[in-house]
Amino acid sequence: MSQWSQVQQLEIKFLEQVDQFYDDNFPMEIRHLLAQWIESQDWEAAANNEAMAMILLQNLIIQVDEQLDRVSQEKNLLLIHNLKRVRKLLQGKYHGNPMHIAVIISNCLREERRILAAASMPVQGPLEKSLQNSVVSERQRNVEHKVSAIKNSAQMTDQDVKYLEDLQEEFDFRYKTIQSLEQNDKNSALIKQEMLALQAMLNTLDYKRKEVLSKIGRVIHEIDMLMSNMLTEELLDWKRRQQIACIGGPLHGGLDQLQNCFTLLAESLFQVRRQLEKLDELLTRLTYDGDPIPVQRPQLLEKVNFLLYNLFRNSFVVERQPCMPTHPQRPMVLKTLIQFTVKLRLLIKLPELNYQIRVKATIDNNRRFVLCGTHVKAMNMDESANGSLSVEFRHLQPKEMKTSAGSKGNEGPHMVTEELHSISFETQVCLYGLTINLETSSLPVVMISNVSQLPNAWASIIWYNLSTNDPQNLSFFNNPPAATLSQLLEVLSWQFSSYVGRGLNSEQLNMLAEKLTGQQVSYNDYQLSWAKFCKEHLPGKSFTFWIWLEAILDLIKKHILPLWIDGYIMGFVSKEKERILLKDKTPGTFLLRFSESNLGGITFTWVDQLENGDVTFHSVEPYNKGRLSALPFADILRDYKVIMADNVPENPLKYLYPDIPKDKAFGKHYSCQPNEVSKPSEGGGKGYVPSVFIPVSKILNDSTEPHSPSDLLPMSPSVYAVLREHLSPTAIESAVSCKFSHS
Repeated sequence: MSQWSQVQQLEIKFLEQVDQFYDDNFPMEIRHLLAQWIESQDWEAAANNEAMAMILLQNLIIQVDEQLDRVSQEKNLLLIHNLKRVRKLLQGKYHGNPMHIAVIISNCLREERRILAAASMPVQGPLEKSLQNSVVSERQRNVEHKVSAIKNSAQMTDQDVKYLEDLQEEFDFRYKTIQSLEQNDKNSALIKQEMLALQAMLNTLDYKRKEVLSKIGRVIHEIDMLMSNMLTEELLDWKRRQQIACIGGPLHGGLDQLQNCFTLLAESLFQVRRQLEKLDELLTRLTYDGDPIPVQRPQLLEKVNFLLYNLFRNSFVVERQPCMPTHPQRPMVLKTLIQFTVKLRLLIKLPELNYQIRVKATIDNNRRFVLCGTHVKAMNMDESANGSLSVEFRHLQPKEMKTSAGSKGNEGPHMVTEELHSISFETQVCLYGLTINLETSSLPVVMISNVSQLPNAWASIIWYNLSTNDPQNLSFFNNPPAATLSQLLEVLSWQFSSYVGRGLNSEQLNMLAEKLTGQQVSYNDYQLSWAKFCKEHLPGKSFTFWIWLEAILDLIKKHILPLWIDGYIMGFVSKEKERILLKDKTPGTFLLRFSESNLGGITFTWVDQLENGDVTFHSVEPYNKGRLSALPFADILRDYKVIMADNVPENPLKYLYPDIPKDKAFGKHYSCQPNEVSKPSEGGGKGYVPSVFIPVSKILNDSTEPHSPSDLLPMSPSVYAVLREHLSPTAIESAVSCKFSHS
């Protein structure tokens, strides 16, 4: 079943979540019409590879054209209209930046997987609950409402300033008219009456000046309060959501809404600044005793400039954290001399700033690393599909500097993977007489010199972003805090939902909790140390918990992904628990679990019944990636044979736990049907009989465990028949017990 088909079967509350991230940037009708094709493409890789993204964009347009031809024949007018609109969107919006559509589709697919995983969970995790807090949503609405109200107030004040300007022009005209009269005329009763009218007009001017200054003061105060409280909290929440999304959590959004708020506030502040400048002009033409403008205007202008400085400084953000194109799901882990990408945005989107802001990228201040490549670029509105003012660095490379002794620094695995660095960015904004220096930094990154250090480096990124919302605590691992077990388990489930398309259920998480703690504990109360997670070896093993889990993720991704996505791999279940599950099942019932003793291994255990009625269990030696590269796991399950003493080889695997017929569960994943017995003349041009690898184990009468399943014998079914005719059972046993080794 396709991922999109699974999404359509979700409950309404989950479908509403899906609806939120499909918009005009990537319409849902395209997702629906091209579901299988979209899911078969590698959008994650294309998101960091422009050439690949361009090819996928062109192929996407071709797919849309094919759909257009189909619906045109069906005369579906509405769908024809929508598809033409989408085609125009794809060609116009993404042609200059094809990676953007790849990012959008990749994020949508990833968010679908996360929602599917969440739907399979009995309860929502604590981290995800905190991100979807109703209080946060209410604050977002309040911010947007207040920003809109402030914008309206600033525009209304514009009208007041215009009225004040017109009133002063009338006063100037009437005053100058009286001044031009002869002295004798000034003593007339009519002139005296006019002077009284002028005085009344001056009083009105004074009142209006005070009123305008008061209104300007209120607008400034409202902006100040909004920036100090709700807007700051909104920005911090977005940054926290970005942290969580980077380690596999829910897709973070809201940056466009924040940009709208920041831009409207900046426009309002510049509007107020122009109003104060206009008051200064009016002051040069008319002042008087008690005039409020020279007293209040300097203070208000100083406050406006202060707010603009702060607004611009907070608006300079890292929109997409540093990430190597080769490892799109492992952001913030950077390998020396390998390119990475990072994207920044200025949330104040003003046309005057397009191509006027040059951003410089640097790394740390400890001189251990330098950045090679293009590290100065101009922000513009042309590269982003949504027209945001942004800049993307695509060709940066970290390079480690040699020490004074002429050798590179310490590159031991623990030193490297727990040492945090920061990519910093600086620029300068010059606008309307203001010069503002801006600085921002990425979340802490981990530098590695060898890809073998990637698992431990990623563990450091997970632990940091799970444990703190401090964006720049580079000394974090000098004394890393413990993590709440419930939150850690939620993040571990995210690793599976984001990386291999299916998260973990409560039973699987229970097994991981017991493996981490060595006991059954309360999720909410237990605090787990960093050492327990990533540094201390598991009891009796030569590896840590995290290395064990990372090897399983790698195994799933490369060798058994379809089976995992279908939910047929129980995976995380202890030997004790699997026997409890299987003991009352029909003989031949089996389940699949990951090895606890071998890295990156998967095994299967089946239940059998002896002649005396006793239940027995058999588990094969785990299959690792080396052997799964030679033979697909689904084919192993189909063809697996066991020789019980003198008996004929047979497949003991009948039902996948709890009671699913094996072929029903795995049939669609078989690479081919088992070869039929063929005569030599039918075997091809040279008369050979086609051969297949068949996994065989031997179980002795006094043993409940098969011999090593590494005996992958290259024999066809016809060979078995020949062997049984010409060889004794002892000879067959001797043959199948010989190990087949891979080169």
